[in-house]
Amino acid sequence: MAEETVTITLVENGPLALEGTIKVLDANGNEVPVKGNKAYLCRCGASENKPFCDGAHKGVGFTTSEPQS
Repeated sequence: MAEETVTITLVENGPLALEGTIKVLDANGNEVPVKGNKAYLCRCGASENKPFCDGAHKGVGFTTSEPQS
């Protein structure tokens, strides 16, 4: 069986956008439910729905820099 590719996109001044067959685990290894094949993970730390983005980055002025290579 071929593995499906998961794409992770760094949204400018926003979350990590994941697309594909996604499995999110909490710190204890328990699966966190994901609806469908897309998820947006918080990078700003202000989400009330962690680990998922709730759009809080817009209100806290979160900005991103260029990725380090």
